[in-house]
Amino acid sequence: MNQLRTILWAQWRSARAMFPRSGIWTYLVGAIWYGIWLTGAALCGKVASDPSEIGLLHEALPGALILMVLYWQVVPVLMSATGASLDLQRLKVYPIRLRALFGIEVLLRATSAVEMILLLIGTAIGSLFNPMLPSGAALAILPFIVFNLFLAVGIRDVLGRLLRHKRVRELGVLVLVTVVAIPPFLATRANASESHLRVLFAASSWKGWPWSATASLFEGRDVLLSLWFLAAWCLAAAAFAAVQFRWTYSSDRDESPAEGFRSSGREGMIESFFRWPSLVFSDPLAALAEKEIRFLARSPRFRLVFLMGFTFGLVIWLPISLGQNGLNRSFLGSNYLTVVSVYSLLLLSEVCFWNSFGFDRSAAQMYFVAPVPFWVVLVGKNVSAVFFIAVEIAAITIVCAVAGMPVTLGRMAEAYSVAALVAMFLLGAGNLLSVQQARGVNPDTTFRSGAPGRIQAMLFVIYPVAFLPVSLAYLARYAFDSQLAFYGVLAFDALVALVVYKLTLDSAVAASQRGRERMIAALSQGDGPIAA
Repeated sequence: MNQLRTILWAQWRSARAMFPRSGIWTYLVGAIWYGIWLTGAALCGKVASDPSEIGLLHEALPGALILMVLYWQVVPVLMSATGASLDLQRLKVYPIRLRALFGIEVLLRATSAVEMILLLIGTAIGSLFNPMLPSGAALAILPFIVFNLFLAVGIRDVLGRLLRHKRVRELGVLVLVTVVAIPPFLATRANASESHLRVLFAASSWKGWPWSATASLFEGRDVLLSLWFLAAWCLAAAAFAAVQFRWTYSSDRDESPAEGFRSSGREGMIESFFRWPSLVFSDPLAALAEKEIRFLARSPRFRLVFLMGFTFGLVIWLPISLGQNGLNRSFLGSNYLTVVSVYSLLLLSEVCFWNSFGFDRSAAQMYFVAPVPFWVVLVGKNVSAVFFIAVEIAAITIVCAVAGMPVTLGRMAEAYSVAALVAMFLLGAGNLLSVQQARGVNPDTTFRSGAPGRIQAMLFVIYPVAFLPVSLAYLARYAFDSQLAFYGVLAFDALVALVVYKLTLDSAVAASQRGRERMIAALSQGDGPIAA
């Protein structure tokens, strides 16, 4: 307990030093986000407390619990934001027992799915007021939570080690996305796969699944058998987590950066890939853009997000867009390539827009002493971001073409035009945030714990504003039933975007000159004992 108190105290001091003025923004985004989930928890509690909803509870609870397991275990990994975790490499030098560290790590896994814990607590509280449920129904969620906590530790550790290696990292992402694609694909083919879904989701599924056993225990059915199954699952998850945690702790390195590209003694395709800015721009802009492209291409953090952009995006939107005979005629089906391209743009925002100096960390002070205007530095980072966005959309287009989906020049032009317009607004906002809300990021760390609260709060405003011009273009196409109207509005929006970009660029340069010391100090700050 003293060790836990000491680690939490050190983390609190580190957080205070790193974010001294989080202020109202942190509380605002917390109130909005968790207010939504608290409302959902209240609704779950209302259903659980209503005696007339016992039938609904019996049918829906197993499926709801398996969705909670998927959210807890899969969604944080796919979003590469797995919550708070111990920095084991930093804690190795202290005389702390491995068992104590393991216990703290298990408790920290709750930070990756606070939303699910809120829903479970709401359901448990509601069960206390339902006379049709046993008096101990609320306690049924405890072994379910314990199972998920242990399982999350094991999954995070095994993936963290696998993703250290360059080739395994890319293969692991593709395998994970493929596995995640199966349930939504089956859900869109209910007539053909209803029996397969019933094996997992239905109330009549095997009683040995942890979600089925939890649902049975919650309703007071087969209590001893359900307890036995849950105990077995918890023990298996604990053993899996303990082995993986010990393996990670014994590792000599925290992360292994991606290998560099070996030179063959002559310029090849890879070297030309990096050197293209010198063919378009003059120095120092060309050198800065080339530096960013080389660095991002070698960063495990960026490579993971880039891969997710043209894999996870395709998986998410494909089941919604598919009809019985291919893409349906809904907005998503008709504009599938554009929707996936814009979604990949949003995934890249965290590494390309909102904190473009994060990977530089303390080395960012070079930009203020070198004889290069600061606006050139920002433009160089923006050029590299636009380049990778274009490559990302090209990869999405190739995947769609290989998969036999309709890819025409018109659809490609629309995807690139819409993504370019949205990117212009996001780049403008990102330049300001990168200067005013700078924070250091370890480029070799695959997972993150999440952005600071004030940035998340600002995104509630930035994203709607960035997408408003595109929405007007689609509204014009719908109203006039004309592609000419669509591209005419996009052209006007592009002029507005250029003006906004220029204004925000000038504002970011001025802000960097006023707060250069604060910016460098923020980028130089390290994590505490609890990190991403």
